[in-house]
Amino acid sequence: MTAQKALRHRTIGSWSDLQHWPILGPWLRWRHARTSAQAVLLFLALLVLYDGFFGPPLAPKNLAGVLPWVHWRGLVVLALLLAGNLFCFACPFLLPRRLAQRLFRPRRAWPRWLQGKWLALVLLVVFFWAYEVFDLWASPWLTAWVIITYFVAAFLIDGFFRGAAFCKHVCPIGQFNFLGSLASPSAVTIRDRGVCASCVTKDCIRGHVDSEGKLVQRGCELGLFQPRKVGNLDCTFCLDCVHACPYQNVTVRLRLPLVSELDPGVNRSGIGRLSNRPDWMLLVLGLTGLGLLNAFGMVSPVYQFLSWLSQTLRITSEGVLLAFMFLGGIGLLAVAAMLAGLVTSVLTGAPSRWWGFQRFVYSLAPLGFGMWTAHYLFHFLTGALTVVPLTQNFVFDVFGSALLGQPAWQLASLLPMNTVYEVVVLTLAAGFFGSVLWALALGRQLQLGFLAVLPWLVLHMALFLFGVWLLGQPMEMRGTLLG
Repeated sequence: MTAQKALRHRTIGSWSDLQHWPILGPWLRWRHARTSAQAVLLFLALLVLYDGFFGPPLAPKNLAGVLPWVHWRGLVVLALLLAGNLFCFACPFLLPRRLAQRLFRPRRAWPRWLQGKWLALVLLVVFFWAYEVFDLWASPWLTAWVIITYFVAAFLIDGFFRGAAFCKHVCPIGQFNFLGSLASPSAVTIRDRGVCASCVTKDCIRGHVDSEGKLVQRGCELGLFQPRKVGNLDCTFCLDCVHACPYQNVTVRLRLPLVSELDPGVNRSGIGRLSNRPDWMLLVLGLTGLGLLNAFGMVSPVYQFLSWLSQTLRITSEGVLLAFMFLGGIGLLAVAAMLAGLVTSVLTGAPSRWWGFQRFVYSLAPLGFGMWTAHYLFHFLTGALTVVPLTQNFVFDVFGSALLGQPAWQLASLLPMNTVYEVVVLTLAAGFFGSVLWALALGRQLQLGFLAVLPWLVLHMALFLFGVWLLGQPMEMRGTLLG
């Protein structure tokens, strides 16, 4: 059957196909949908930059002190859970990057020794270390410089290297979104495999050219060939493949989260086998560990721990102590995961001692994302209403008149504190159950006994209990005048 005939025979109007939804569908099919979303976030980023450099130095009264650290982070995790990778889709940093590609016409390939997630993982650790050492959340000026650095990095890297090197190999936020999107209810995928089988141009990966051979629509710059794409890893939801496909065979479809992600032995387009990717394994360990450590850095016991560490190591530098805490915490988690993998390998008689670790380490991802979501939702729910006085104060500073009324600084929490605690614990519990179900389902898929999976269930439970303890501690009310 030709692609055109398969297209005519394809069932149209499935409720799971978002391009067939009213309003949303036509917008997704619009070639400039992403640009319009990026323009909105670019405008907000410019407002944050302006207030960060010229606004009040007190963080709770500055857009740069609150919007990125309270509202944006909370909305990122909510979007990932309820919709998909919307913030990579609407990333404002890529608008200047598009200009750089047009100006410099990059032809160089990203260096082979920097390929993978190694650089992004290092940047993640450095960023969260700097976040605590320099109190980025309390400095609108430094926050503005972080945003400027992101714009410059995207511009220079993608102006020098072809493809989407910044998104795939460098951007720490992107890697967080990729792993978080494992729990997302949507994915960019194909409608009919028969159409792809009969397609000879492969525009979804190569791009669409006109009759004169001129490229009129890019294909996937992250190297994800749609017929062999699995899940959401490395997918920025840019929709280039959607617009490039001449048969309208690529779409955004609803799905059951995690189901397609179970087996790391599956060969994924643009990624390969996750069981053969140590960079992805360490990225999962790093983000899971950082989720717990970032929350630990905001509760009271961290001061007693750092004091004990200072006396034990005879070190007084806060930066060095925090470096030990972050690297030691991630290292401890890595050792625990390797031991769990070793026990699994021994119990199953696997030929390699690393087999259990390679297969099951990815089951930590839902729990890790659950911790991030619980933490970010705590700050979001306790500071969501601060956007009202912030806007009032910003308008007053810019126009010199209270056009929107006097700032109502008493506004802060969206829900009572008891309810906030219940929500964040339930969120962490959902991540825990996601990890447990992942491990059990993978064990069943690999035809393993319960005992072989048990070490991972024990590790999941230990991390979950530690997370519950963290969420029960007094946490700094960052982003509000209560903080």
